[in-house]
Amino acid sequence: QVQLVESGGGLAQAGGSLRLSCVASGTIFSMKYMGWYRQAPGKQREEVGIITNGGTTDYADSVKGRFTISGDNAKNMVYLQMNSLKPEDTAIYYCNAEAFLGPNGSTWHGWGQGTQVTVSS
Repeated sequence: QVQLVESGGGLAQAGGSLRLSCVASGTIFSMKYMGWYRQAPGKQREEVGIITNGGTTDYADSVKGRFTISGDNAKNMVYLQMNSLKPEDTAIYYCNAEAFLGPNGSTWHGWGQGTQVTVSS
């Protein structure tokens, strides 16, 4: 079955940068989309950015101009380049994806385990 594994989280200073990676493994025919969500303490999980197989991206207003999502379709990977980090970016970041499992159109949707991003002032 498909699994998503995030990496790259850690501690950064305000104004610094981190790059998150997520790889989807398993039997995947093609990826429909991959994205990043985050959940800060006491808050609901929110969408950070999404990228479709065709390369279309969408970002939350709070990260536009600072974060960039990119993907590698051949490797079933998605990246989140986070620049100009702010303390309010502190959260657990989760990879999310929807994949086609075969040419018959069957799909899989799931989440990674999350990676902690902490931004200090």
